[in-house]
Amino acid sequence: MTTVDPAPPPPMRLRELVFGAACAAAVRAAVRLGVPDALDDSPTVDDLATAVKTQPHTLRRLLRALSCQGVFAENPDGTFEHTDMSRLLREDDPHSLRYIALWCTEPWTWSVWPRLDEAVRTGGNVFEAVYDEEFFTYLNESAPESAHVFNRAMTTSSEQSARDVAKLLDLDDASAVVDIGGGQGHVLASLLEKHPHLRGTLLDLPGVVENADPRLRDGGALADRARIVAGDCRQDVPVEADVYIIKNVLEWDDDSTRRVLAAVRRSARPDARVVVIENLVDDTPSMRFTTAMDLLLLLNVGGAKHTRQSMVDRLTDAGLVIGEIRPVNAYLHAFECTVPAT
Repeated sequence: MTTVDPAPPPPMRLRELVFGAACAAAVRAAVRLGVPDALDDSPTVDDLATAVKTQPHTLRRLLRALSCQGVFAENPDGTFEHTDMSRLLREDDPHSLRYIALWCTEPWTWSVWPRLDEAVRTGGNVFEAVYDEEFFTYLNESAPESAHVFNRAMTTSSEQSARDVAKLLDLDDASAVVDIGGGQGHVLASLLEKHPHLRGTLLDLPGVVENADPRLRDGGALADRARIVAGDCRQDVPVEADVYIIKNVLEWDDDSTRRVLAAVRRSARPDARVVVIENLVDDTPSMRFTTAMDLLLLLNVGGAKHTRQSMVDRLTDAGLVIGEIRPVNAYLHAFECTVPAT
């Protein structure tokens, strides 16, 4: 039976940290093999190995390594069972992180992480030096499987946070809302479902909005109150609304952030609300995850997750008046802003 020292001494903890790639690779392997989905129906390692088409002795080694991390648990009789974490890797779990786990361990990540020192030294991305392409060009044109994983991961994350955003925002006095860079529109759909009087617009790139939430498209339950606009929010926000929502968009490079906020200022009338929702690398219980994502953003696009102060600085520089700053959930904060009268 696998046992874990709950508080290893510093030398052992450091050894664990430098072997962090092994843990990430083990999670990825378990997901790609289908172990979390098959476990409930295959109580013994031999049965499980047959179900996922692996060798029993190597599968046991994989499960043992993950059990040390709290992903699966080993029983005294040598069988394994689910834990709260391993269930999150199942396809059918309502809070599944399956595609998030795959996205964070995609093949390209293993090529850029070893060059983090270079990114820290220069302050720019290393992705283009490795792959000779800009990140999103590579993803959409050269790595379709990775692009699929990315889209599924973003969809999962958006679906799970959309309910929290809808619960947080009071839109009773608004008549029109626009979700800028809103992906497939899960946040917008949740807001329209909660507020039957509200009309909404989804704005994102053409290749993104063509896969918009079915509820928003022609024939969908919300189609009569929804508009879908294809465009680049760094160039223009051709929508006038009472409330502008910008969620997990202002983490590209600083120039892109300035351009998005400037486009909103050009479009919005005085006193319009601008709600910016972002992960922060401070003032949050999810700092280990968020700071890691911050470094990955540096590597792939030269972007950054924000501190509370850096977000305040960028919003202020854009001429927005910042009001309340509130947590959406354990890993997101909402910055409530207004457009001042000119």
